[in-house]
Amino acid sequence: MTDSSAASKPAASLSELVVTEVERAILRNIKGLTYFASPAPAVGTTPKDLVRSHGTYALYHYRPLTAELYRVPVLMVMAPSNRGYVFDLAPGQSLVEFMLRQGYDVYMIDWNAPRSDEKSLRIEDYVLRFIPDAVAFICKDTRVEEVTVLGYCMGGVLSVIYAALHAGGALKNLICIATPVDFSGMTHFHTWTDRRHFDVDRLVDSVGNIPPTFQVEMFRMIRPTDRLAMRIRLFDNLWNDEYVAAFRRFDRWATDMLPLAGEYFRQTVKEFFWEGRLLGNTLRIGRRRVDLGKIKIPLLHVIADRDHFVPYEASRGLVESVGSRDKLELLLNGGHVSVMAGVGAAKRVWPRLDQWLGERST
Repeated sequence: MTDSSAASKPAASLSELVVTEVERAILRNIKGLTYFASPAPAVGTTPKDLVRSHGTYALYHYRPLTAELYRVPVLMVMAPSNRGYVFDLAPGQSLVEFMLRQGYDVYMIDWNAPRSDEKSLRIEDYVLRFIPDAVAFICKDTRVEEVTVLGYCMGGVLSVIYAALHAGGALKNLICIATPVDFSGMTHFHTWTDRRHFDVDRLVDSVGNIPPTFQVEMFRMIRPTDRLAMRIRLFDNLWNDEYVAAFRRFDRWATDMLPLAGEYFRQTVKEFFWEGRLLGNTLRIGRRRVDLGKIKIPLLHVIADRDHFVPYEASRGLVESVGSRDKLELLLNGGHVSVMAGVGAAKRVWPRLDQWLGERST
């Protein structure tokens, strides 16, 4: 009896597995039709108000979710190439929503596509006009004298430059996420922009603002098989509504890129990739030298250990270079986006960020 019972168990398990896979195959076909027929899931749904706007520059204020707020408000700065809704993907997967529920007063600089007459925008415009305008507005709006700035990727680069040029100003804390400072460490981008074969002057002079398709293809070439692998995983999980919705949100953001102002792009290639001026403290903005050592405020840099766009070699120099005594580098599990957005970030990153910032926001 014992031998017979044991022999029947594998057969029963195999039968259950077959039934499960058949049901999933049926669901894949049904869900596949739904996938192509339905609109993309909503993103960036946390209530907010547009409080400042000028061309490509837009400042939003999120409506508080708690009765009591930390004294120091938070300004999020997105990279000029990307949409800000990655900070606010979906309820439960939104850094903005998390911070609001923790009691922070949150603002965000998002970017509109630069107009044709904005092709002459330079780094100076972002760090000497737009970010200072946002900080000044927030201080007036909240009746405080200090603001925390949180910058992501190239938004972090702009935030670092702003902090170095406004030492002793209204900046209370600086948080950077996946922020490069040593652009030679971004080996793929560094190779593609090599001055020996990449004529950035001809490109900018010819097209003005850099089209988003140019940037999307650059990112795809870093890991050319990733998109195919992602589509295969999507097919395998079409029966899973939660997986499909998350995939569509991230996929939408990854391809929903903005044009880059031509002069900003030219300046970035020459000053950062060709000359390495940011980490070398030889970058000049508005005739002023950007010295990272002048940053004395508390600094937190969150780095992803599997970031293929901004590898550790490109980002590790930030904490070493600033003059702050209160500074911390967190090397956490994740990729360029997943270290900041989504379910994994909600578990691994956001609580650490909240713990660090809460102690410095009173």
